[in-house]
Amino acid sequence: MSADPILNIEKLSAVFENKSGGLRALENLDFEIARQKFVCVLGPSGSGKSTLLRILAGLLPPTQGQVQFEGTPLQGPSRRVGLVFQDPNLMPWRTVIENILLPLEIQGLPRETARAQALDLIELVGLTGFENWLPRALSGGMAQRVAIARALIYDPDVLLLDEPFGALDALTRERMASELLRIWVANRKTVLMVTHSIPEAVYLADRIIVLTARPGQICLDMAVELPRPRDEEIRYTPAFSALERRLRAAIISA
Repeated sequence: MSADPILNIEKLSAVFENKSGGLRALENLDFEIARQKFVCVLGPSGSGKSTLLRILAGLLPPTQGQVQFEGTPLQGPSRRVGLVFQDPNLMPWRTVIENILLPLEIQGLPRETARAQALDLIELVGLTGFENWLPRALSGGMAQRVAIARALIYDPDVLLLDEPFGALDALTRERMASELLRIWVANRKTVLMVTHSIPEAVYLADRIIVLTARPGQICLDMAVELPRPRDEEIRYTPAFSALERRLRAAIISA
């Protein structure tokens, strides 16, 4: 248990009403997220992973239980919580920098101040030189970098990632995982990431939570005790393989 968690998830359940009496997506989740940690959530399809992220983002109220952000119940979306979906959802008529600037334009921040922040993030995510490109000219990985920068523009304390690399090919996905790790090391946000990739979770995370099949319940909460900083070579170590096997066995039996 963390001495000072940023998120507390307490007896959380989610039920979607239907003609059959309700679809139970999540049931009785209890866990904490410590500050500046990278946590991944794994589980079979339909285990409620995306539902959990939407609840933590304040987009969906839980049916039972609650989420506490720094000890205060989360009542709705917060600028202190950023969310990135699998689809970058970029506005096709806006350039890279204009897409990143959009949240600050809505907030009404002075343009020069906002532009300076956006340029800093463009450098952070490795898109310097692409500021004026339109989304149609970007690769899938570049588009996701824009989406991550847009989520970081508010300087949130928590970044939620919902399978952000799921639509990418395997090699691009691995490169993007390394880039995400670099970005996380640079700004040390608290990250909760949903993924279907066991190697990706082991490579990125300090901790991995595995959910069972619907309704999602925690069947494994595992620390990833691999040294940091991490590079690609760690994927080929016995310790990495042992963690992969443990997670695969948990998901198969979930």
